Amino acid sequence: MASMRAAARRPALPSNVRVGPGTVITGDHLTGPVVGEHCTIDGVVFNIGPEGRVEIGDYCYLQEALLVCEVEIRIGNHVAVGWHATIIDADFHPVAIEARIADAVACSPLGRGRAHPPFARRPVVIEDDAYIGPNVTILKGVRVGAGAFVEAGAVVARDVPPGRRVLGNPARLVGRAPAR
Repeated sequence: MASMRAAARRPALPSNVRVGPGTVITGDHLTGPVVGEHCTIDGVVFNIGPEGRVEIGDYCYLQEALLVCEVEIRIGNHVAVGWHATIIDADFHPVAIEARIADAVACSPLGRGRAHPPFARRPVVIEDDAYIGPNVTILKGVRVGAGAFVEAGAVVARDVPPGRRVLGNPARLVGRAPAR
């Protein structure tokens, strides 16, 4: 019976999807990510909240990334996500000082059963043929356009137009995406 419950919680993956060692999928009410055909997911950590949904298109490659999802993270087809990239669709902490104190109490051993204050959450969308370099951080509410190129180490807090290249912290437009 326990093995049947565990099997029901495992994400359903096509047989041609490769999941490498070190990949971790966690969450409160885990239904798992939806993964397309011919993907390679290696050493990726998925942390999916009770209302979170992760969708990964066909022919994607994710290497040692972190996806933290409370609402939605949607990755299109033919997307590459470099190692140590972080994609996060929520703040995961309140901004106001009073709310931060309440959050710290809720996290402490004395705060068992106390609710965490609400925090901002907005979906992240990465469109087809985008490249996300290593050590990139993509924050809540961002849309990375089709064919966009996000350089290594960029912190992306605003949308990236299709076919454009960004770099830096904060990420800024520096030209067209390289031809691929």
